[in-house]
Amino acid sequence: MAMHEEEILGKAYDAQLMKRLIYYLKPYKWLVALAIALSILVSALEAVRPYFTKIAVDVNIAQKDKSGLLITALLFLATLLFRGVVQYFNAYLTQVIGQKTIFDLRMEMYSHLQRLSLPFYDKNPIGRLITRVTNDVEVLNEMFSSGIVMVFSDVFMIIGIVWFMFTMSWPLALLSLSMLPVLVYGTALFRKKAREAYREVRLYIARINTFMQEHITGMLVDQIFNREQKAYTQFTEHNAGHRDANIKSILYYALFYPGVDLIGAVSVGLIIWYAGGNALKGTVTIGTVMAFLQFNEMFWRPIRDLSEKYNIMQTAMASSERIFKLLDDTTLHQEPEHPMPLPGVKGKIEFRNVWFAYADEHWVLKDVSFVIEPGATVAFVGHTGAGKTTIISLLSRFYEIQRGAIFIDDININVLSSDDLRRHIAVVLQDVFLFSGDINSNISLGNTQISDEQIRNAAIMVGVDGFIQRLPHGYDEEVKERGSTLSVGQKQLLSFARALAYNPSILVLDEATSSIDTETEQLIQSAIDRLLANRTAIVIAHRLSTIQRATMIIVMHKGEIRERGTHQELLSLGGIYYKLYQLQYKEQEAA
Repeated sequence: MAMHEEEILGKAYDAQLMKRLIYYLKPYKWLVALAIALSILVSALEAVRPYFTKIAVDVNIAQKDKSGLLITALLFLATLLFRGVVQYFNAYLTQVIGQKTIFDLRMEMYSHLQRLSLPFYDKNPIGRLITRVTNDVEVLNEMFSSGIVMVFSDVFMIIGIVWFMFTMSWPLALLSLSMLPVLVYGTALFRKKAREAYREVRLYIARINTFMQEHITGMLVDQIFNREQKAYTQFTEHNAGHRDANIKSILYYALFYPGVDLIGAVSVGLIIWYAGGNALKGTVTIGTVMAFLQFNEMFWRPIRDLSEKYNIMQTAMASSERIFKLLDDTTLHQEPEHPMPLPGVKGKIEFRNVWFAYADEHWVLKDVSFVIEPGATVAFVGHTGAGKTTIISLLSRFYEIQRGAIFIDDININVLSSDDLRRHIAVVLQDVFLFSGDINSNISLGNTQISDEQIRNAAIMVGVDGFIQRLPHGYDEEVKERGSTLSVGQKQLLSFARALAYNPSILVLDEATSSIDTETEQLIQSAIDRLLANRTAIVIAHRLSTIQRATMIIVMHKGEIRERGTHQELLSLGGIYYKLYQLQYKEQEAA
């Protein structure tokens, strides 16, 4: 079984990925430089602390110098206070850098997702994409804010401590570092185990996100078919896997950190044993012994922190690899280098020998050719899967055709920008999508060029104004996610008003009246008759009663055009259309 990209472990460090990540820090390079400088200063102030102890014990106390001891204590206190202030600004600055960086990255990802074409979304689960923009980006925030910059603090602290230790007493310094090989081995083992545990955690996070998105969206189906317990059991498996993976990672931390402390304690014991004996002989001062005990305690802390930074880096490498894989995805609309302007559209549409397949050569459309004259209303009918909806997707350039050409007003749509093309086409789909907001914003979709008066006129024309006026807040009535408080018919009426508010030259109705009762359908039909004047219309409908007055009806079957003509012409042929009409007529009679 092929592994999902969440399961791929990836490299602990990838120079190419890091170079791309550093790019996002470039706009804030002076803030980064300041943060690094502050980190080095914090490290230096931390490393100098034991030196005050040595002076206090070996000089001030040994010489019974009270005033000198007071000065040393005050200098020590001032150093601590100054270090605290610097550390505060450093911590605040690194978090600001992290937040600014992930803001830029997240905006770039969202912008890229908006430009990706529909084939990309056909192949990628929504939950996985949400994981990219949320969890994976948040992992990078941890690296930007407490990884890259704070590594300098740990490294310079270690360097400072080692330097002070060797300047005081190189034999004691070597003794203090004698346990370092044990720590290196333990750290390598910990990193390997923690790396595997984090991979599992990320895997289950992606699975949970995908599962939640799918089953919350399909909650109605779960409840209708009493699948709640089945879905609950499946979610339990994913959630339990996530819990167990986290517990496993916690176990490794629970072993590693006390292990580091134990190594530090052994090192302290060695110092007390060796340095204490030398202190009794007078070859080492008491202040030096106390300073080394402090240095020893301070030395292991940044090493432990570096192990943590390694895990952050490892996780960040895996997350950045997935993020850049998304950003590098080339499933984009192939926009022309020099697009031809399309200021106005008369509405002539031509498909010329069009072949199209979603994958390989499994043709959905086969050598389809037709011409729709400006202002004409053309209906497409046929069985499910005949290729009707594909035609309107190709007209709007949601997909690229493999053979043939499509023209608007005798202009090949491949030389037009997608934005310019779609500005003149409005589509009413069977599955209506409403956004959280209010009635106004769902009709205008935030287009400031559409006035309140235009919104009202569009609503009146489709007969939805009366329903809106009866709402407590009228056009300002809140619309919840996906229009959950509205009926299917009301949502379709609003989507119809949305399409008309944009005053398109080409109007596409894809099963737009399939979920509306007969009375509402008649209301829309009468509005359509008034509004299609001087507009080209493409209508896809299962209800043949709604398209009898179409200028031309095109019958699709298995991706090919089998019949075309008016309602009466097609009935007289006695072919596919006649059979479809007879079937629906019998169903209506039976009803």
